Amino acid sequence: MPADLALVRELAAAEHGLATLATTRPDGTVHASVVNAGVLDDPVSGRPSVAAVLVGGARKRELLRRSGHATFVFRRGWRWVSVQGPARLIGPDDECEGFPAERLPQLLRDIFTAAGGTHDDWAEYDRVMAAERRTALFVEAARITGR
Repeated sequence: MPADLALVRELAAAEHGLATLATTRPDGTVHASVVNAGVLDDPVSGRPSVAAVLVGGARKRELLRRSGHATFVFRRGWRWVSVQGPARLIGPDDECEGFPAERLPQLLRDIFTAAGGTHDDWAEYDRVMAAERRTALFVEAARITGR
């Protein structure tokens, strides 16, 4: 794991997985929101990535489909790290060649735990994720900057 991704893990753990996720709108302006994210290899490419679970129907999903790129920023105090790269969506509305749809529930669990989450009833978690048409987002660590 690159040293910078070690910093991502450290800052994510210190802030309960909270990160800013940014992508662009069609007019070139930035769309940003706060999400829970963690470090996890992309299940298709195997490349080091930052992952988050997105709500089905979220505007950011449409924007990510269009732009194909995103940036995550993690911070704690004056320390911060940014991970930029191509985005991959995997979900009920974003089928992904090379990823079997039946593995989606486990993938969403893996992302949730990589972001520091825990759950007492995984069957209920899976049910809610399916009902909300949740989608996995992976942003490849193509460029890492920080302080």
